[in-house]
Amino acid sequence: MTKPLVKEINGFEYMLYEKKTYEPAVALQHSRDYYQWLDRRRTVRDFSDRPVPRELIENLILSASSAPSGAHKQPWRFCAVSNPGIKKEIRKAAEKEEYESYHGRMSERWLKDLQALGTDWHKPFLEIAPWLIIVFKKAYEWGEKGEKTNNYYVNESVGLAAGFLLTAIHNAGLVALTHTPSPMNFLVKILNRPDNERPFLLIPVGYPAKDVYVPRLQRRPLEEISEFYE
Repeated sequence: MTKPLVKEINGFEYMLYEKKTYEPAVALQHSRDYYQWLDRRRTVRDFSDRPVPRELIENLILSASSAPSGAHKQPWRFCAVSNPGIKKEIRKAAEKEEYESYHGRMSERWLKDLQALGTDWHKPFLEIAPWLIIVFKKAYEWGEKGEKTNNYYVNESVGLAAGFLLTAIHNAGLVALTHTPSPMNFLVKILNRPDNERPFLLIPVGYPAKDVYVPRLQRRPLEEISEFYE
């Protein structure tokens, strides 16, 4: 008997889910290959101004939006900016906050930890990168009658979506930087976002500049990041 593609459970529609699975040896190889591919992802601060098609950015955002979220509320908004004037305005506001951070807000320990990354308050990539994707978290929604309705596990949900986005960027042969000027409220004003949206991440996206060098850092080994209970 053929199974129905859609069935009702507790008054809601459910669809038949099919997932390709692998034998252990094949699954192990897939997991190894995926890790080795993803381990090549790096944070890049030197971008080319080579154009990136809007359709590509749209696909990246759709990939990010496939992330799980609390009660499937999908409490995110991705604002993609390629307009040079808006990028310039964002850079100016971001550098203002970053200057304050590097000249008083950050502790000496924090500044020391950043030295190996070669970063400072200057953020030219905010204008050079062809796209900026600003990830906003939606603290709540507005109901049909103008009432506030809850979103759940907002930070966790948007964090997962951001991770999906970075993976999609890497998969497309592009590079990115997770930029977090603090505070980031200037993004709400510049992009004219509603009161229920709060800036979460500012991500420049594009192709790497020619002959880019990145810090030769080591990721922590498995034994330092995991515990197994068997």
